[in-house]
Amino acid sequence: MKTLIIAEAGVNHNGDLHLAKKLIDVACDAGADYVKFQLFKTELVISKFAKKAEYQKETTDPEESQLEMVKKLELSKEEHFELLTYCKKKDIKYLSSPFDHWSIDLLEEMNTDLYKVPSGEITNLPYLRKISTLNKPIIVSTGMATLTEVRDCLEVLMSNGITREMITVLHCNTEYPTPMIDVNLNAMNTIKNEFHVNVGYSDHTNGIEVPIAAVALGATVIEKHFTLDHDMEGPDHRASLNPAQLKSMISAIKNIEIALGSDEKKPSPSEAKNSLVARKSIIAKKSISKGETLTIDNLTVKRPGDGISPMRWDSIIGMEAVRDFKEDEQIEL
Repeated sequence: MKTLIIAEAGVNHNGDLHLAKKLIDVACDAGADYVKFQLFKTELVISKFAKKAEYQKETTDPEESQLEMVKKLELSKEEHFELLTYCKKKDIKYLSSPFDHWSIDLLEEMNTDLYKVPSGEITNLPYLRKISTLNKPIIVSTGMATLTEVRDCLEVLMSNGITREMITVLHCNTEYPTPMIDVNLNAMNTIKNEFHVNVGYSDHTNGIEVPIAAVALGATVIEKHFTLDHDMEGPDHRASLNPAQLKSMISAIKNIEIALGSDEKKPSPSEAKNSLVARKSIIAKKSISKGETLTIDNLTVKRPGDGISPMRWDSIIGMEAVRDFKEDEQIEL
C-alpha cells in the first residue's frame, strides 16, 4: 500500500508568502503528496492571556505573548488561495489544518479534498461538529490525547455523518522535538485495533527513522514538519527536517513500501538462482562400491544443491549404492 506523505510546512514560512512558495517547491521536489499549512485567524484562536509553550519560549522572543507570536505567522485568505493555485501549478496537493470556524469555511470555499484536524482541536466539540458536516475525508492528529479522548472525537465525527472509512487517525506527540522515549509508536496500532480505522503517524522527533519505522508498522499516512533552514527564527524550525532530510525520508519510505512486499513466503526471483549454490546435496564421503550399503560413515552433505536434498537423509540411509561413487560425487538413486 502506498503511504500518503504530508510535508508539513506549517508556519515555517514565518508569515512570508514568498517563503511559503519556496516550501511548496521543496515538498514537490522531495516527492510529497501534500504540502500542509496552518490556517487561522489569530484572534479567533488565541486569547491575549494565552502563554507560550516552553519550546516556543526557547525558539522565539520570550517576552512576546503567544498571540503576538502567532499573529506574525498568519497568512491571509488571499494568500492561501494563491498558495492553492501555486500547488496546482507545481502538481502537488494543498492541505491546511484549520484552527477555527472561519478557517473551516475558507477550506470549504477552496474545495480541498481532505481535512486535517490538528491535535489541539480534538476536544473542541463545536469545531468537530462543524468540520464533520463537510462530508469529506478527515485526518485526525491525536497528540496529548488519551484513548478515551480519541474515542469521543471519533464518535462526534461519525454521529454527524463521517463514516469510519473516511477517517485516518494519526498517532502523535506534540512536544517539539519529541524525545525518543516519549514516541510510543506502538500506540498507533492500539488505535487501529481499538477503532478499526486507518492509522498513520505525525512526527515531531529529530531525524527520519521514526516515520520510516511507522510505515513498516502499517502507517498509511506520514506527516512531518520541514523547513528551509533550521536556524530561521520561529517556533517550529528546529524540530523540522531540512530539504535534504525531507527528500531522504520520502525516498526511504518508498523503499520500505517496496520491501514490505506481500504476505506470501516464497523464493524471490532474484534469489532463486542462488539456491543451487548455497544449498547442499547428499554426496559420497569416500569411495563407495556398487551394492554397498549407504551409511552415515560413507555419506555426507556438501554444496552444491543440485543433487538429492539432505532432507531425504533418513530414507537414503540403508539403501544400496546403484553404482560406484567417487569421493565428493553426488549420490544417485
